[in-house]
Amino acid sequence: MASDSGSVLLALLVGAAIGAGVGILYAPDEGSKTRQRIKEKAQETSEDLVKSMNSARDELTRSAQEQKVEFDKKLEETISKMSYKADDIIAGLEKKLEELRKKNAQLQK
Repeated sequence: MASDSGSVLLALLVGAAIGAGVGILYAPDEGSKTRQRIKEKAQETSEDLVKSMNSARDELTRSAQEQKVEFDKKLEETISKMSYKADDIIAGLEKKLEELRKKNAQLQK
């Protein structure tokens, strides 16, 4: 999900940079002014891209941390449930063992 929004944002920024560059190239200015405007637009686009990449990285990090917490929670719940089931199984086996001991004692008389 975060990857899709990051891709869309990147595509929009690249499209805006290309559009601005084409617009500047067709503007009726002298060469030095045009080069300066291209440089400024490239700088702005670079800064916007860095901000977007940092935002996407932060979002991915946050999402990964949330997923890890959720995984740890579910793992703990599963282990807890299995522990109770193991206790039930052990109690059942101990009961059966006691019954077998009583039957064995009766058979040896």
